[in-house]
Order: sequence, then C-alpha cells, then structure tokens
Amino acid sequence: MDYSHYERINMDRRGRILTLTLNRPESLNAVDQRMHDELATIFYDVQLDDQADVIVITGAGSAFSAGGDINWMAAIAQAGGNSSLAVDAKKIVFGLLDLEKPIIARIPGPCVGLGATIALFCDMIYATESAKIGDPHVRVGLVAGDGGAVIWPQLVGYARAKEFLMTGDLLSAHEAERIGLINHVVPDNELDLHVYNMAERLATGATKAIRWTKTAVNIGLKQIAHSVMDASISYEMLTFATNDHREAVEAFQEKRNPTFHGA
Repeated sequence: MDYSHYERINMDRRGRILTLTLNRPESLNAVDQRMHDELATIFYDVQLDDQADVIVITGAGSAFSAGGDINWMAAIAQAGGNSSLAVDAKKIVFGLLDLEKPIIARIPGPCVGLGATIALFCDMIYATESAKIGDPHVRVGLVAGDGGAVIWPQLVGYARAKEFLMTGDLLSAHEAERIGLINHVVPDNELDLHVYNMAERLATGATKAIRWTKTAVNIGLKQIAHSVMDASISYEMLTFATNDHREAVEAFQEKRNPTFHGA
C-alpha cells in the first residue's frame, strides 16, 4: 500500500502493526481541510494493506486531536458551507466501522470534537492520566453531528451522552474510564507499553477470528450509524450558517467568550 500522498497522517510499521499519527502538532493536531480529506480515505486504504493486521491511531506530540481547526471553520462559514464536508464526515465514521482490522486509540492528551469521535469509534481506547476527552461542538455553535450523536449514547447511555454533548464539558481520563467511555487510563510514561502490548497480543492472535468478531459486533453499531448520520450531519451543516456559530468563531479569534442569542 502506497501512503506517500498523505500529508497530515504519518505511517509507521512495527511488524504487522501499523501506527497512524495525526501530524499537526503545532495546532494540537486540529483537523483542517487536508486532514479531513485524508481521514475520509485512510481507513479504506488500511483495509487493503496486506502488511497490517492491527492499527494504532494517535496524535503527534502531546495531543490526540483538538478537533476542528477554528480557521478552517471560519472559512467554511464565510463560504456559506462546504459541499464535500458532509460526504467526508460520513466516510470517516463508516471507514472506521467498515475496517475489519482492530484499531486501538492511543490518547496522549487532549482528545476533543472530531478527535474524540475518531477515538471513540475505535475498538479499544487507551488514555494517559492527564488526557481530557469531550465533544464541545455546541460551544462553537454547532450540532455534534459528525459521529458524536451516534457513539456517545452507545458507550455511556442516553442521559449521560446528552449531558456531555449539550454542554460540551470535557471529562478527565479517569472519569471517562469510570463511565465506560474509554477502556483504560494509564500513567503518562506507560502509554506505549500498554498500547503496544495489546497491539502485539492482537497481531499474534487468530487474526481472522479477531477481525470477524469485530465485524459481527459492529453490525448493530453500523445500523445505528446509518439511521442517524444523514440527519445529524444535515443538522450540523445547518448550524454552520447560524449567527451563533459565526459569533463563536469571531470570539475565538478575538480571544473572548462568545455571547449566544439562539440565532
């Protein structure tokens, strides 16, 4: 598999383990247009990679991902939308769900918005004690439509999911583990030890049985995603055109708190 055309995602191999690293450390791996485009295709390419049995996804430096790049959001709002955004948002989620190979999220720090969505759709999630996890779409005047509305209720139940999605509050890694949002919290200096011990265990296991077990478990989750994603992404696209979203972007750029008016 040739990954040379990827600019925002780095690849590294350890035997049959392929690590994907979101690579914009200067912005805490915030997702811009290029990274969004690449996330829409990477999981389909990985499925066809005959040299990889287990996937680890992480972020460069001290963060997993800070979510959507605010300057990119501003450009989308100024342009009145982005026709490819909704299509690619679905491809990211379904790429993760369709990938038969087990995928482990390695979370070294902030894991926010779309970053959290990507991590939570993985099969196992390891975070450091200092990590924070959340989906603050509403804090920038957007619907949590690019996967959060699907995966959070399945992991923590509807009441908790609605609380965190409607407030945008971030959780500590320990709280996320306690409520079942993620699998494991480990000391910061032991993250690689735990992640790659599990990756090696899966890579040396009965790989077809492991893949197809994941595929079987994901059938119900894919049905839910198919029933929700069209509507949830459409709602998110509508909020890109709201005054509240424009106010949130301007407030971020001006380093002040936004004042929302429900418009």
